[in-house]
Amino acid sequence: MSFSFAFDHLVVAARSLDEGVSYVEAILGAKLSPGGKHIKMGTHNRLLSLGSGAYLEVISIDPDAAKPAHRRWFNLDAFSGAPRLMNWACRTDDLEAALEAAPPGSGMPVPLKRGDLAWQMAVPEFGRLPYDDAMPALLEWYSDVQPPQMLDDQGFRLSRLDVFHPDAEGLLTAFPALNKLHGLVSVLPGPEKRLVATISTPKGGRILA
Repeated sequence: MSFSFAFDHLVVAARSLDEGVSYVEAILGAKLSPGGKHIKMGTHNRLLSLGSGAYLEVISIDPDAAKPAHRRWFNLDAFSGAPRLMNWACRTDDLEAALEAAPPGSGMPVPLKRGDLAWQMAVPEFGRLPYDDAMPALLEWYSDVQPPQMLDDQGFRLSRLDVFHPDAEGLLTAFPALNKLHGLVSVLPGPEKRLVATISTPKGGRILA
């Protein structure tokens, strides 16, 4: 079954939202926009436009939210250490078909809504995506409006995303749709799972990892 597939956003995880925002703003020289709360997941975020169809999200556990009965997305229940680029997400026009083509453990669709935004995201049962979170989170937008259309464009753009993993070839074999992102995303062999984003800013290129 065919489905569209495109890069959607970067995910920077942090122990607290303030810590994550400070980290990103210091590296990029950006001012992040307000995000919101995800009641179902017990998390909250701040956002940065990366141009048409792409954005960056800083996310953390919301200390004021009730703890959900299930594991939170992006493995936040197990997160520790300094803020860092932990995950990435891709959008599709057919989440069910994309999941059929994805490696086992890529998650089950969870319907979500926040303000004018409505979407489904595949959330893994145990919080962590395949290949040590090198596999992108998969989502399908249902609302006409999406985050990049709601954010101020400050001139930041994702130039490239390098996804490192010891079994990079295995990930590409398990989910060939990743090859559709050639030119923007490279899945490469490395000693450990690591994401490195090169971002063009008004003051030159910056590395976010």
